Amino acid sequence: AYLSRHEGKKEAVTGSVHLEQFPATPEHWQDPVLAKKWQDVRKVRAVVTGALELERAAKRIGSSLEAAPEVYIENPELLALLVGLDMSEICITSELTLKSGDAGADGFNLADVPGVSVIPARASGIKCARSWKYFDPATADKDFSDVTPRDAQALRELQALGTWA
Repeated sequence: AYLSRHEGKKEAVTGSVHLEQFPATPEHWQDPVLAKKWQDVRKVRAVVTGALELERAAKRIGSSLEAAPEVYIENPELLALLVGLDMSEICITSELTLKSGDAGADGFNLADVPGVSVIPARASGIKCARSWKYFDPATADKDFSDVTPRDAQALRELQALGTWA
């Protein structure tokens, strides 16, 4: 496919895409504000991941999808940055609750991410047959009772397209 796409070009002479250099990123694609935002999000995710690793080691959870941590953020600007994001998706947990303030002595934190602490908790409910997230069965779609409402919507869309029976 690579050779077909780059037929006749000097780069195709190597015979493999794996021997090529990445193209230079155009300067106008860089967005320092967006880069900083996601750097901060990744720092918060690192604290959550650290807390969940301790839960795994203690055999209280097996996978991160079995967790529903509470994440405490002391910095109001950082909290505001996270509020519009689906942090449970970013942290690969079934649920995640953001709270303002400090978790206290029971909170897990990392020295290099000040003002962020996590109280790990086990997710409640049943395990979704499609996404493996835990959810409240009372919220399930009547036609897809073994999957989350979000997955039920996706399955309905697949049915409508005729790609799934």
